[in-house]
Amino acid sequence: MGIGALLGDVVRSLFSKPATEQYPFVRYAAPDRLRGKLVYDPEKCSGCQLCIKDCPSNAIELLVVDKKAKKFVMRYHADRCVYCAQCVDNCRFECLNMSNEQWELASTDKAAFEVMYGKDEDIEYLLQRAAQPGADEPPCE
Repeated sequence: MGIGALLGDVVRSLFSKPATEQYPFVRYAAPDRLRGKLVYDPEKCSGCQLCIKDCPSNAIELLVVDKKAKKFVMRYHADRCVYCAQCVDNCRFECLNMSNEQWELASTDKAAFEVMYGKDEDIEYLLQRAAQPGADEPPCE
């Protein structure tokens, strides 16, 4: 490549618009089929656990509060998820969905990647039960 051709490219690039996007400052709408954060609707869940069985990365846990009353809390590990949407495809009751609005999931804190979905009182009950010493151990005789 000669000096003349190189100089021509430099002059042309001085008067052209940059090709990069100004991402954090100018945001575009996300595509409709974007697979973002998993969203769970506890009202529709029957506790069949097909989502857990089909998750290749073990990113979903279903904690049972009361099986007869159909009270469940889902623990979602976003740092394990590969966003394949296999859990969404196999859910018979359509209680799982991939959000196309919540896709910016970067964080410096690991606690932000563990999300508890469910009713607030059910989550509080599970957290209180987990905080009690010896709650998971069987009673001694």
